[in-house]
Amino acid sequence: MTEHGFDLTRRETFTDFAPVIIRYSDQDSMGHVNNVSIGAYIEAGRTMLIQGLLDQFDHPGLDYILARVVIDYRRELHYPGTVEVGARLIRLGSKSLTAGYGVFQGDTCFATSECVNVFYDMRTRSSVVPPQDVQAVIRQKISARS
Repeated sequence: MTEHGFDLTRRETFTDFAPVIIRYSDQDSMGHVNNVSIGAYIEAGRTMLIQGLLDQFDHPGLDYILARVVIDYRRELHYPGTVEVGARLIRLGSKSLTAGYGVFQGDTCFATSECVNVFYDMRTRSSVVPPQDVQAVIRQKISARS
């Protein structure tokens, strides 16, 4: 359970899912999906969630950058197969957004993650406070607890 009250090990916690195919090259020498690949799976969920959010608005230059990633590896994952990366918004800061992720096959959770992204103006190359309409949608999604 996160400090914000979301249990990232439970599939029903998540609002969005991104399917990811496990590649043969994702394995380490022990035959497990390696930690870098798990990070890439979480990246697929993160970009689907946040880019999908920003695509709803017309704010030229508004983007996001990754500031922090924490991953908990919960059990071994193996090739071949497909995982689904669950994603949900957790917290809105003044210029940042925290989201939670879970890597699943069925109801089994293999990894969880929390990532902090900072809103960024590509024209000025600096962090920015997100516009009010973006903040309103984020607050609404955070309050829609599963």
